[in-house]
Amino acid sequence: MDLIIETNRLILRELKFSDAESFYAMDNNPNVHKFLWNKPVKNIEETLGNIEHVRKQYVENKIGRFAIILKETNEFVGWAGLKYNIEIVNNKTNFYDIGYRLDEKFWQKGYASEATSAWLQYGFDTMKIKTIEASVHNDNIASNRILQKIGMQITEQYKEDGVSWNWYQLENNLL
Repeated sequence: MDLIIETNRLILRELKFSDAESFYAMDNNPNVHKFLWNKPVKNIEETLGNIEHVRKQYVENKIGRFAIILKETNEFVGWAGLKYNIEIVNNKTNFYDIGYRLDEKFWQKGYASEATSAWLQYGFDTMKIKTIEASVHNDNIASNRILQKIGMQITEQYKEDGVSWNWYQLENNLL
């Protein structure tokens, strides 16, 4: 994909295989996976497979998760973006969700809010998506705050494998 989105502090660009080492360092951290089923990746091959999976989504769905790069230092912060979800989540399928994951050293700096705000704008203004959705572990206070900060609303709660999740939605008021 040739898409690049810039914010004041960030560059959002497609994930590349050259991001694998930084991506692995983030995804291998148990703290990053605390609210993601506690399944950190075990080796770089898993990370390369994850990048390959995302890159397939660029081709198949014309969208996917993008690398977050800090303009000032060119560091890999994590990923964020829109995903066309064909899996069943909360008894729903075929929807656009917004998501993000940041390396722990970049937490609490506003990068997730900045990146997701840019993605909401792109999804609504450019892609003309009617509804963007998200799912967050009920106990993940930081992620729940991020989604609320960007204007998303909890529309329901659900359980998956005994874990409580909040389901968020935001409607495109321009359509």
